[in-house]
Amino acid sequence: MQIGLIGLGRMGGNMRDRLRAAGHEVVGYDPRPEVSDVGSLGELAAALTTPRVVWVMVPSGDPTRSTVTTLSETLSAGDLVIDGGNSRYTDDGPNAELLDAKGIGYVDCGVSGGIWGKDNGYGLMAGGSDEHIALAMPIFDALRPEGPREEGFAHAGPVGAGHFSKMVHNGIEYGLMQAYAEGFELMQASELVTDVPGVVQAWSRGTVVRSWLLDLLVNALKQDPDLTELEGWVDDSGEGRWTIEEAIRHAVPLPVISAALFARFSSRQDESPAMKAVAALRHQFGGHAVKSAGPTGAPGDKAGPSSGTGSTAPSSD
Repeated sequence: MQIGLIGLGRMGGNMRDRLRAAGHEVVGYDPRPEVSDVGSLGELAAALTTPRVVWVMVPSGDPTRSTVTTLSETLSAGDLVIDGGNSRYTDDGPNAELLDAKGIGYVDCGVSGGIWGKDNGYGLMAGGSDEHIALAMPIFDALRPEGPREEGFAHAGPVGAGHFSKMVHNGIEYGLMQAYAEGFELMQASELVTDVPGVVQAWSRGTVVRSWLLDLLVNALKQDPDLTELEGWVDDSGEGRWTIEEAIRHAVPLPVISAALFARFSSRQDESPAMKAVAALRHQFGGHAVKSAGPTGAPGDKAGPSSGTGSTAPSSD
């Protein structure tokens, strides 16, 4: 099958390689001429035979919306556009309407697998009509992992369902990563566990917490057993926030995913104003030891009497 692929970064470039290895003809476009097969979206459209299938793999938001708009002016009725990026599902309806006005189909597809997908395959969650899903199925089958289709691909529902499913997937991912990370930190803090990387690796087969994410943590600890080469600064790409916003809208409690997102926010603070306020409050009402700011600060620098009871007994905090 022939397909156009827009965006040849870490994910898109590997997807092109996997599709070509499966025997598909891929015409790729990227603003970087050294990796692009054609010089423009117009050239990409001209290189494809109708009905064209074009997969968009660019950053979410304005880059994707701009690309879809250009394709609406470049492609023809009967063609199909697939957005495989991490777009917010609320963008899918407007994109589909814009293309539908020109007779062009639209499918949104959540893609999971990262840089390992080239060899292992990608988990795919697609939203769109039965007709459009069927048209692109040879591409989905080439990208997904080997084995039963239902273990690597889902037609999640109508337009928007694919990206909604990927949003939830990434929210779950936040929670799983945070749980592994907290367990790692607790074992590191213990004097009893002398081989933390070994324990984590021992979990990778036979235990109920085994997973591919755990395997990746094992790999990271083999390279850097104490993770001393990394800073504890963790970004978020949006899906976790969107998941929590949807949970609020539907009144669905997500305490684990919410806590994982807020933990990422905490990782970006060299000094936490909130924790300073907690320390100040504990000192004010209970006389608990606090650490002064600056290089000479030490616990107890500003310790004072307990809150106004006259008692020197420890507070219950």
